[in-house]
Amino acid sequence: MKIIIYGSQYGTAKQYAEELASKTGIDLKSYEEVTDINHYDTVIYIGGLYAGGVLGMKKTFSKMSQCQSKKVIIATVGLADPMDTENTNSIKNSMKRQLSNELYENAHIFHLRGGIDYSRLSFKHKTMMGLLYRKAVGLPEEKKTAEVKAMIETYNKEVDFVNFDSLTVIVHDI
Repeated sequence: MKIIIYGSQYGTAKQYAEELASKTGIDLKSYEEVTDINHYDTVIYIGGLYAGGVLGMKKTFSKMSQCQSKKVIIATVGLADPMDTENTNSIKNSMKRQLSNELYENAHIFHLRGGIDYSRLSFKHKTMMGLLYRKAVGLPEEKKTAEVKAMIETYNKEVDFVNFDSLTVIVHDI
């Protein structure tokens, strides 16, 4: 049995998860609805990147025992370009802090590009992004990572980089 689980705050990870479910016919649930994932042999997790982590991923995979007997696919969804290796290395380092070594080493990891609409952010997230933005613009140019540059470029705007064609590699992996 297979399942697609998603963690999405503002919707782009959910959009990808719904599209993947549509393309594959696999059941779909929010990480908040999942109570047991041990009876699935394939777990696909699609999660938005927030504050240095993948939303809901740690909580979801803490419920899994014996990951070596399962196929685990994880797709992150964020603003920065997933073709930039500096960005993906940063994401992977963050993921390593949320997952066991065994799970991280056995997972098939993909990165998708999402979007942001500042008008939809909660007051807390707007405040946090404002503080991050002010800190980011003050950094020397050589210290600005691809992720930081993407945040500066998109600050206070509505941008949508969702590309369902990027799911093709995940469909093939399933």
